[in-house]
Amino acid sequence: MEAMVLQFGRLRCLIVDDNPGYSDTARRLLEQQGITVVGMVSTSADAVLAAGDLQPDVILVDVELGEESGFDLAERLDDEAFPSAVILISTHAEQDLAEVISGSPAVGFVSKSELSSDAIRDLLRAGDGTEGKPVAPVSGPRGR
Repeated sequence: MEAMVLQFGRLRCLIVDDNPGYSDTARRLLEQQGITVVGMVSTSADAVLAAGDLQPDVILVDVELGEESGFDLAERLDDEAFPSAVILISTHAEQDLAEVISGSPAVGFVSKSELSSDAIRDLLRAGDGTEGKPVAPVSGPRGR
């Protein structure tokens, strides 16, 4: 997917996080690093609407959205068959969430403190274990 996106322009990202300060910081960082942030939302309902309207290439989903679960949102986005790759983000360490992450349809996980365009691109390329080849969004190939 990334190879296709890069042929036509910058990677487009939606951030789903209930912390507006973090969302704004992440947006600024990613945009400085060449990723276009097309939206920032704080709830699962808004995320589903924004994903449908904005058709981002990647959706960053906080695993804790207040009373909501980012894991549940990843499942819902997968069920809705959006053509976006989902990457889970959290302040928690990956090893603390490893079992739940591996059971989710997300392409991977990035710690909030390690978020970067390189981390996102690496997950998109390495999703199937073959470096340099794009991964299919969420749980399988989908048409754009």
